[in-house]
Amino acid sequence: MKRLVVSAIVLVAVIGAGFVLRSRTAAVELSAATAAMPSLLELHTMAGVHKLPTDELEDQSLVYPTAEKR
Repeated sequence: MKRLVVSAIVLVAVIGAGFVLRSRTAAVELSAATAAMPSLLELHTMAGVHKLPTDELEDQSLVYPTAEKR
């Protein structure tokens, strides 16, 4: 009976250690993936944002006044 209890405790400890090691590996992979992400300037260059036409924005201050006039 004593051997069975010791075996069960060892089994639970091994399974728990496996979960801990597995979660740490996933966290390391996640941080490595985000570190390898290109900067915004590189993303804009790759997408060719500079080739897009510039839009003229309409002045909305008359439609949506910012301050009440007296």
